[in-house]
Amino acid sequence: MDLTLKVWRQKSANSTGAFETYSVKDVSKGSSFLEMLDTLSEDLVEKGKEPVAFDHDCREGICGSCSMTINGIPHGPEKATTACQLHMRHFHDGQTITIEPWRAKPFPVIKDLVVDRSPFDRIIQSGGFITSRAGSAVDANAIPISKATADYAMDAAACIGCGACVASCKNASAMLFTAAKAGHLNLLPQGQAEKDKRVLSMVSAMDPFVVTSMVVPAPPAVIAYHRCTTCGSWVMLMMTLTRLFAICRFSACFLVSTIGTFSAILVAKSYKSL
Repeated sequence: MDLTLKVWRQKSANSTGAFETYSVKDVSKGSSFLEMLDTLSEDLVEKGKEPVAFDHDCREGICGSCSMTINGIPHGPEKATTACQLHMRHFHDGQTITIEPWRAKPFPVIKDLVVDRSPFDRIIQSGGFITSRAGSAVDANAIPISKATADYAMDAAACIGCGACVASCKNASAMLFTAAKAGHLNLLPQGQAEKDKRVLSMVSAMDPFVVTSMVVPAPPAVIAYHRCTTCGSWVMLMMTLTRLFAICRFSACFLVSTIGTFSAILVAKSYKSL
């Protein structure tokens, strides 16, 4: 099939970008979206032009590198499908496809469709780790974990860190990513040692990418206690200069976060302490 592509071209982060229109012919419906872009780049190289720069790695929907917006939708029209796993059979002959990078301030454009997703790395660096003994690894089944808990943790760990949640959010918020990474570690026994510190550190690391102008957050201070609506245990209310936290130490509860008038609930379920 033949397609018309409107691709965002931008030489560098400091240059002005614009859409350029290309025609791609004889595209196989069995090819992936990135393979179609490969075909376009080959045509451009043969014509002595610069190929379209786009990020990719595994091409299996795992690494999250293929961060691009297709017809205004991050990763394209198919639900729960990354751009690399999107196939051309979902488009029709003669269709015009608009391709652009993530449109989010935390992810500045490096070149063409490539964006800088290093803010996610800094969020992970702030608390995406566990305490573990040095030496030989412990057997995987040495610590008994209920299936329900393992399923919850696996659901959160399914996040591949692609940044589509930030690109989709009108506030360019990374709350879904932060909640997923904090949640899957907080649920399991191995992550209990840093449970409270992890949530506070990761949310504090997320703040500068959501709030454009903010002062350095002060250390959190406990200002009150109230009953947890889920398990009935007492919950600490903690506040920084930009956020109000409600953290339940003992059961599967929620971290409530507020930025000005924008509120959201981060699912940060914690494995019940014995």
